[in-house]
Amino acid sequence: MADQSLPQDRPPLDAGAGSKTAASDASAQGISRRLLLGTAGATGLALGAAGGAVGYAARPADATPLTSLGAEEVMFHGKHQPGILQGLQARGHLIAFDLAAGAGRREAAALMRRWSDTARRLMAGEPTAHGDTDVARDAGPSSLTITFGFGHSFFARTGLERQRPVALDPLPDFSSDHLDKARSNGDLWVQIGANDALVAFHALRALQKDTGSAVRVRWQMNGFNRSPGATAHPMTARNLMGQIDGTRNPKPTDSDFDARIFVPENGEPAWMANGSYAVVRRIRMLLDDWEKLSVKQQEEVIGRRKSDGAPLSGGTETTAMDLEKTDEQGNPLVPLNAHARISRPDQNGGAAMLRRPFSYHDGIDADGVPDAGLLFICWQADPLRGFVPVQRKLDRGDALSTFIRHEASGLFAVPGGAAPGEYVGQKLLEG
Repeated sequence: MADQSLPQDRPPLDAGAGSKTAASDASAQGISRRLLLGTAGATGLALGAAGGAVGYAARPADATPLTSLGAEEVMFHGKHQPGILQGLQARGHLIAFDLAAGAGRREAAALMRRWSDTARRLMAGEPTAHGDTDVARDAGPSSLTITFGFGHSFFARTGLERQRPVALDPLPDFSSDHLDKARSNGDLWVQIGANDALVAFHALRALQKDTGSAVRVRWQMNGFNRSPGATAHPMTARNLMGQIDGTRNPKPTDSDFDARIFVPENGEPAWMANGSYAVVRRIRMLLDDWEKLSVKQQEEVIGRRKSDGAPLSGGTETTAMDLEKTDEQGNPLVPLNAHARISRPDQNGGAAMLRRPFSYHDGIDADGVPDAGLLFICWQADPLRGFVPVQRKLDRGDALSTFIRHEASGLFAVPGGAAPGEYVGQKLLEG
């Protein structure tokens, strides 16, 4: 995990995904209709569990007046798909589908065409083309993003095995895995994020209605983050363990950011140009066990102070961690098995990934303990150079592993953004 903190007063990123804010024009043009229709988002926050701290895209969006949240719009068309480079959103839905019996490449292409049109309309704050439910009638776009990906099994079911990327090979097994196969993988994957819960649900329902008989739902997961404007000033998010989490990660200003996160223009296969690979993990936090620890013990597990996120070696949240610094007895101030130490890129051959998660809480399970944790989502140009090396290192001795459990997993190829007049995945399905 990179330890350079991101400036906490930077505006939301606009890097090819086309983010824009209508509120910025209010002083010149008066209060817009979308500004008046702005609504507050859902509650929550997020962590980057498997990779430790989350980064640029995984920090809260800069604080804005709640009345402006509904006006914020992200463009559907762009170099990259939306939902990768934007700031954290207050509400999220992850859903995977399998193609129905008898459905193949033709049905998949028709579905992606319908989905892309619906996503474009909804992200602009417009109703769907047919049978809109009016759930989000009174709201603006609320930073809605919709992202589409293809799983390993999709290619055999559509006769496109030769187009399946090598980077989409199944992830290796890890000792911390307790995976439920019914809630893992899938032919198609959709990520929905918004700063208003009803806007996010409206998008989820619209996409489900679009499926017709082409696919069936494999699994669905729902998450949340802290609402933009909920804190007195922009700050790094806290996770459900109460730790500040979001100090380290690749930043768009890094010279090698695009090379680490996105498939290059001349990459293989050609249809993945400007795309990325998403690793999705449902990571349960064993909160009852975690909360029995003292604050000092929790800090030693993570390697950072709970109050402000500063490394145990001293300084502030943005201070580089000193892995060699010791106490009077010669013990490392940052324990050798601390999560923040083990998951650092410089401890993993430079492995890096862009984390953009949602927290989740699915009630109390049969044993009477919280079913809560992290919907971990990380982006990289190649999972074998991003997620896998870090997770292998964590698997061998991360102090945090005692308090988390990986319960579901998926890996998806997410192609680049669609140009105007195109749909997502068109180069694959019609190439």
